[in-house]
Amino acid sequence: MSEWKEKTIGELSIRVSSGLTPLKSNKEFWENPIIPWLKTDQLGEKYIFDTNTKISKEALEQTSLRIYPENTISIAMYGEGKTRGNLSIIKAPMTTNQACCNIELDSKLADVEYVYYYLKTQYDALRKLSSGVRKNLNSNDIKNYKIYIPESVRFQRSIVKILTSLDNKISVNNQINQELEAMAKTLYDYWFVQFDFPDQNGNPYKSSGGQMVYHPELKREIPEGWGVEKLGDITICHDSKRVPLSSNDRELVKGEIPYYGATGIMDYVNDYIFDGDYVLMAEDGSVMTEKGTPILQRISGKNWVNNHAHVLEPIKNHSCKLLMMLLKDVSVMKIKTGSIQMKINQENMNKIVVPAIPLELLFEINQKLEVIDKQQLNLIEENKQLTQLRDWLLPMLMNGQVKVE
Repeated sequence: MSEWKEKTIGELSIRVSSGLTPLKSNKEFWENPIIPWLKTDQLGEKYIFDTNTKISKEALEQTSLRIYPENTISIAMYGEGKTRGNLSIIKAPMTTNQACCNIELDSKLADVEYVYYYLKTQYDALRKLSSGVRKNLNSNDIKNYKIYIPESVRFQRSIVKILTSLDNKISVNNQINQELEAMAKTLYDYWFVQFDFPDQNGNPYKSSGGQMVYHPELKREIPEGWGVEKLGDITICHDSKRVPLSSNDRELVKGEIPYYGATGIMDYVNDYIFDGDYVLMAEDGSVMTEKGTPILQRISGKNWVNNHAHVLEPIKNHSCKLLMMLLKDVSVMKIKTGSIQMKINQENMNKIVVPAIPLELLFEINQKLEVIDKQQLNLIEENKQLTQLRDWLLPMLMNGQVKVE
């Protein structure tokens, strides 16, 4: 059994430092961007292989920016909401901005994954170190932070092995879900974008000479005899049931039920408003993708939704999965309001038009899509249970309560 000791991050590291932001006014620093530049909004996933933003070679050469090596741990020191305290392991050389504290560990003293998992258990404690009006962390806070660690790196890795086995299973499930989503999209596109659904003889409709007519509202061709319907006619909107909770309110009702905002899960609470299958469409803030299509979420079971996402229940033989597919093809560029604080109000949302799919095709496509949807929901539920198991084991493994041989 390895001896456990209390060490500061600084004692275990070669270097603890932060990056910087090249001058925005210097166009040379941002033209021909090729150098990865990490910001705190990407932190949170275990690994980061690439960055959303790049800078130029000149920015690297003419500033004090440095490239951090693979297996550097990066922690968010600034950030609104839940960002501050998030961390990731850098898996490719990259630079960062000044809001990232970057820990280059001495591999002879500490295993990077052990320290990553340990610091994951310290999220709330790290956030409490914040100072100043904006409640930011600084590099010294993190450098001087003490962690409990086995002296043997080999023993650290034996602890990590248990946690990574769970994370690997979660990752495999996520990959399967992505492949299932690709299958659903391929099927939907073949039937209702290319319009090669099976005709009465089982042949692909459009490719077999099926008649197409231009529809002015959809601004594209659809099969002859088809019409359109408004979103408000094929869904029930449950926005009146939504209840927003402030971060302080949520602190008082912590639990395991997801609390949803416009773009994802914001927190977990101990009660629910909705219990069933729904599609969420972002109402304000971040309301659309880069392609101009709405930001959508599929929820199932017990959930709480705040007032930044519309809550839609499909009706008239439309399933949640089919509704998601229909809406992913819709541009919301012309129905959003506001330029800085964008919004899709309920009136405009209900006017969205989609193809009116004939009843017999609705039954056929729903049967196929619901098989995929059920598999995806099962994998999401399995990942939820695996995550709970990992998070339950994590603090006990990190403080030696659970023994590893």
